[in-house]
Amino acid sequence: MFSVSFHQLLWPPVCWAVLAFTVYAVASYLTADVEYVARLEFSRVLVYALIFFVVLHNLRRPETARLIAFTLVLLAMAISFYALCQFLTHSDRVWNFISPYRGRAGGTFICPKHFAGFLEMLLPLALAGVLVARQKPALKILLGYAALVMVAGLAVTLSRGGWLAAGGALAVFFAVLFWQRRFRLPLLLGAVTLAAVAGVCYWNSPAIQLRAQRMFSAQPEAKAIENIRFELWKPARQIWRENFWFGAGPGHFDVRYREFRPQNVQMRAEHVHNDYLETLADWGVAGAALAAAAGALLGYGVVKTWRARRDGASNDSAFLLGAATGLFALLLHSAVDFNLHVPANALLAASLMALLANQAAPAAAAPRPAGKVALTLGLLAAVVFLGAHGWRRGREYVLLQRAAQAKDFSPEQSAAWTAAWAVEPKNFETTYALGEVLRVKSMDGNRNYAVQARLAIAWYERGMKLNSHDGNNWLRRGMCRDWLEQHDAAAADFARAEALDPNGYYTIAHVGWHHVQAGNYAAARDYFERSQRLDYVNNPVAEKYLPIVHRKLLEAAAKP
Repeated sequence: MFSVSFHQLLWPPVCWAVLAFTVYAVASYLTADVEYVARLEFSRVLVYALIFFVVLHNLRRPETARLIAFTLVLLAMAISFYALCQFLTHSDRVWNFISPYRGRAGGTFICPKHFAGFLEMLLPLALAGVLVARQKPALKILLGYAALVMVAGLAVTLSRGGWLAAGGALAVFFAVLFWQRRFRLPLLLGAVTLAAVAGVCYWNSPAIQLRAQRMFSAQPEAKAIENIRFELWKPARQIWRENFWFGAGPGHFDVRYREFRPQNVQMRAEHVHNDYLETLADWGVAGAALAAAAGALLGYGVVKTWRARRDGASNDSAFLLGAATGLFALLLHSAVDFNLHVPANALLAASLMALLANQAAPAAAAPRPAGKVALTLGLLAAVVFLGAHGWRRGREYVLLQRAAQAKDFSPEQSAAWTAAWAVEPKNFETTYALGEVLRVKSMDGNRNYAVQARLAIAWYERGMKLNSHDGNNWLRRGMCRDWLEQHDAAAADFARAEALDPNGYYTIAHVGWHHVQAGNYAAARDYFERSQRLDYVNNPVAEKYLPIVHRKLLEAAAKP
């Protein structure tokens, strides 16, 4: 099956679905509301598609797949050792970075749940190498040891989604092999060994015990922490319903999220914590159907190939079963997380999909001249697009880092932001930052305050055109107009900002600030109190202005 010339084309059915989704992604990107966000997401999709086709057509030999699997398993074992060191030493460092996940190990991933996603894809590969593959005993021992270390690494991530996904995938793995009598005793020994390692981790770590118990806790504090993840599903469903067939646009959940923000979630969402809902919100039913078709066609090919191999004990069968159940684990985890939006895990998943499709591929055929031209032009267009985007993105990143390291609102910071905007004029966050520099200077009350406020307004208006869903530009333009005593125009801006973020404590507090500037202290009090109900812990605007508003209202009531 694999002894084909490299000028021939492998095209299993899953390729049509991958190609169709890529074409659909092009159309979605070209019609998206926010070009910059859509381009970032589309470039990732394009990279994953290219990786899929490159691996499919260039890593055809079975021994190549085994070498890749073995290398990935050893890499996972090494990172698991690093994670165990982090956990046992209570370290919050990942190389030179500080991890925000204190008490949890993320290896080199920083985020523990993403590391769990990586491990759950590779753990079945290691087990398949031990139980199914025909390997030398020394190699099997090494793979078995790697599997045990990976189980321990998965345990110290404290990712309950990772635990459940890995457990579900291993249940399928064992169930498939259980039907063949020759595997039953090795399966029993393997299951007991894995359970023993998991049990040792559990009984010797109060942190793991507490994390596991929280899954079934009825305490209000534990429920409140857990419900935040599910609260993020509500705006995703609302965004999808508004854009049912074609979605809001690539990467647009985070753009549209504030408009549908739940009252008890004041943080920036970024992702849904459910890959399926995020796919529906961003790509709609059409995009989700194409993605599901790719998975279904790949799964059909895997099942068909597995059934065709009567002798289950082989290296090819080991890779087929291990990679398929690893991808199944990722699909389970995607119901409560966003591993498919993490480049490292998405690239691994695309590579495993291609290697699986390779095993299930029909006989290769030489493409026709028209097909060769189409493939060449498509590949050239993708390379040119990604090259230009990567070059511009890299230059912008350097300048934005320079701005981040400069003193706030300094001339050096302003110059770095201006240079970044010149490189990437579609980034609405850069235009907002430039507007902020001028607004802050204007509110210092210097002689040029009016000129600076108008220049700030110009930058905010650029941002409105680039991202019409970001209420911060309207909010800041309203503040500048209040500062210029254009209160009626400012009122319209604050109303628009409130409509775009009706449950954001920060936005609501600044609407209260506007009413203070306009002298409407009763309305200001209502907004400040509502803002504090949304977030009373970190709310300096409401905390500062509420006493002033109360004093003004008392003074007005005391007047005859």
